[in-house]
Amino acid sequence: MTKQKILIADDEPLARQRLRRLVESMPEYQVCGEAGDGEATLAKVAELHPDILLLDIRMPGMDGMEAAANLSQLNNPPAIIFCTAYDNYAIQAFDVQAVAYLLKPVRKDALAEALGRAGRVNRVQIQTLSASIAGNNTNRETAEEEQLAVRTHRGTELIDIAGIRYCQADQKYVTIHHSRGETVSDYTLKELESAYPSQLLRIHRNTLVGVRFIQALRRTPDGHNLLQLRDDLGELPVSRRHSSNVRQWLQGLQS
Repeated sequence: MTKQKILIADDEPLARQRLRRLVESMPEYQVCGEAGDGEATLAKVAELHPDILLLDIRMPGMDGMEAAANLSQLNNPPAIIFCTAYDNYAIQAFDVQAVAYLLKPVRKDALAEALGRAGRVNRVQIQTLSASIAGNNTNRETAEEEQLAVRTHRGTELIDIAGIRYCQADQKYVTIHHSRGETVSDYTLKELESAYPSQLLRIHRNTLVGVRFIQALRRTPDGHNLLQLRDDLGELPVSRRHSSNVRQWLQGLQS
């Protein structure tokens, strides 16, 4: 039986240890990592892809409620169980789609019941995702539920890789245009291209495009190549150097 992966986020080491002991006493679950604040939690979610997140609320910097609000915007977030010493956040917990709200000290029976509920939520998400993928064009790559953790002036932001429309470099920064807006990052295009070669295609020395948003390649009367994006998202210039790669990608899509 595949164990469900659990991430524990709490700024108190003793609280994390107690939750770890409780989880490890249940054979169907395993702790995949720990975090001590909200920003570390978002980074760990992007890195480890946990099924369930045990999340404290009052933590330094970005608190648990703000971290949960960030996670709730993802296509396939982990199921969230709040574990807190305070009972006055329960209504807000529902706003960020939490599965359960447990008060410290967390009892094993209450945790087991909440984990079981979270597991059922995850199975529904997986079934929904599978049905969605099955209904798509089978020549297209199936969407991988991956996230990119980006440090911004507002803190850490998680971006669904599947939602990235294109990335453009301007001097030493890269602006990531995605389904929720724009995010400026200090990743290089080369780093992004190397990390996600099947999701991001190079079309220019300063541009990567999300393959799920590619519609067609158009040649202008003056001989320039433009990439048309789906959903009326506009066009992007394609350099002569990279135009053959784009054509090959489109031909592979049609074959």
